[in-house]
Amino acid sequence: MLFLWRRRVQLLLQRLYNLPCSTRKWLRWKYDLFILTMKALFYNEFVNMSYVLEVFMEPMVWIVDHFTKVLGPILVGGVITLTSSVVSIVYIIGLPYYWQKSPILTCFLIVLGHWLLINVIFHFTMAAITDPGTPPKGILISEAVSVCKKCIAPKSPRTHHCSVCNRCILKMDHHCPWLNNCVGHFNHRYFYMYMVYMTLGTIFIITLGFEIAYSEIWLGGEMGVGLSDALDLVMNDSTPQEQDELEGYPVRINGTHMMPVYGGTVGSPVLLEPPEEEMDIERRNYWYRFSIMYSGMLTTGAFFSLGGLATWHGRLISRGETSIEAHINQRETERLAKINQEYKNPYDFGPSENWKLFLGLTHGRGWRHILLPSWHLPDGNGLTWPNAIITAASHDKAA
Repeated sequence: MLFLWRRRVQLLLQRLYNLPCSTRKWLRWKYDLFILTMKALFYNEFVNMSYVLEVFMEPMVWIVDHFTKVLGPILVGGVITLTSSVVSIVYIIGLPYYWQKSPILTCFLIVLGHWLLINVIFHFTMAAITDPGTPPKGILISEAVSVCKKCIAPKSPRTHHCSVCNRCILKMDHHCPWLNNCVGHFNHRYFYMYMVYMTLGTIFIITLGFEIAYSEIWLGGEMGVGLSDALDLVMNDSTPQEQDELEGYPVRINGTHMMPVYGGTVGSPVLLEPPEEEMDIERRNYWYRFSIMYSGMLTTGAFFSLGGLATWHGRLISRGETSIEAHINQRETERLAKINQEYKNPYDFGPSENWKLFLGLTHGRGWRHILLPSWHLPDGNGLTWPNAIITAASHDKAA
């Protein structure tokens, strides 16, 4: 290749001395010289169409990455705010309702609900603040398998570059804007367990809140004791029968609510405006129903989104791969299938072993480290990984 370029330079030099004094040929020579100079400065043996498209897409990628980086703290604040609002509604509305029905059942629900809440808070916090891991700098990495073209630094197996964080991440799965952090080797378990416990929490709230929503929204508070009566029962230690009797003529508005209508004899004017106390009760009931609908829609959306995402990630964990590796393995499977070969994931030890490695259930750890918050680190340093193919071959050889 170098010889061809040298030969071309020699031909151009010969043309320099043999050109006639023609303006057209002189301009042609200038053009050729310009093209040769540009190629000498920017020629790259590895240039292809994908590289060219990547260069042209770089400004758009830069905008998206920086927008995601700015949006991250806002989304984290949104998650905290929305979760806190639903939990507050459960305390204000759900707790008095079930306490009036059965204090013993409510005590059990309090323990179960706080177990879910503590796990959600713990795993979300740890997933957000735990560094996913990055290859060390300034030392020789013997495990390196390639060089990152962004960092211009060696990359260990399963390491990928995050354009938002602008660094390489060990066993990178993806960048999560809701955590404002990458999901990698050291916080992957926290991220997945957060999704699992959040999904269980939404099931808990939807299941127990269905009766309240049916009673207060669909039946208009007619089934048993309403929310206002339940709150008065808990806060004032009184029963609905002990409340003051309604004065005036009982009138049902829209077939749902009873309100007094004050009037006198026949022919006298009727005052339709209820007293201020009744207006306060109506306003309070409105906000109760709005809160029930708000928490119901929010928990339902979170259930389907996080439940689906947790299911998909569970399938990836069972196969011993991350979301990035799933795409890579699929391409490799399709490529080798064209030449009648089978691709095997070198990090797939089988579903049971894959889950043990992912959850860190080694060195005597058990279900206690799953059901309760645990700070234990995953196995390995994220630079070297056991190879399932080599392990299986060694076992077959030993057998």
